[in-house]
Amino acid sequence: MPFKRIESEKLSKSVVRQVEQLILRGILRPGERLPSERELAEKLAVSRPSLREALSELQEAGLLTSRAGAGIFVAEVLGSAFAPALMRLFATHDEAVYDYLAFRKDLEGIAAERAARVGSDTDLKVIDAIYAKMEAAQSKRSSEEEARLDAQFHMSICEAGHNVVMLHMMRSMYELLQAGVFYNRQATFRQRSGRSQLLDQHRAVNDALQARDPEAARAAVHVHLDFVAGVLKAQDRADKNEEVAKLRFAHILDR
Repeated sequence: MPFKRIESEKLSKSVVRQVEQLILRGILRPGERLPSERELAEKLAVSRPSLREALSELQEAGLLTSRAGAGIFVAEVLGSAFAPALMRLFATHDEAVYDYLAFRKDLEGIAAERAARVGSDTDLKVIDAIYAKMEAAQSKRSSEEEARLDAQFHMSICEAGHNVVMLHMMRSMYELLQAGVFYNRQATFRQRSGRSQLLDQHRAVNDALQARDPEAARAAVHVHLDFVAGVLKAQDRADKNEEVAKLRFAHILDR
């Protein structure tokens, strides 16, 4: 008969499965520190030997990493999405910047559409709360704070779509952005009218999501990322013009 004896799962395996799910769903993020062994064992209601066995298995799988004197951290698994040689190519060829933005436009448009359609009420509350923080941050005129919230806003939309493949693809996109491989997001906030325009664009995205209008959400994301691409092209032209102006100025002084 094709039946097998059912055996209870080892506690350590249960711990492994729970941590894996938290990483897969994007709840535990790359670089995030886990609680201490004692605290984690209490939260999971398992013995410390069972917990150590689970943590060891997760480290061998490359999902967790141990830092001497600092603790256990979620591994930077997204770093492997692009080889270092490819990242160097991205950083030194201008066309990669615009291909990157075009890819984000397609992917984030789909993410916004999904969030409007399948996101829970709590998902939309998270997005709305981050947008409210963006409004508050604008008055502080802190490029660093605004850039951080900008990334959170976009990631929260992807998380609301509840597609784990899309989530981790988007997270890898933002890892590259935060590493400065493509461009400095803060530069966009330094434009004279950039702050207000960006906030208006994010408001349009948020309004469409709160109204659960998939088409409007996708269109608003497209408008936003087209604007970012336009700002970068304008900045690139300005930088090149400045180089020419400096050469002309130096030549005049030498005459």
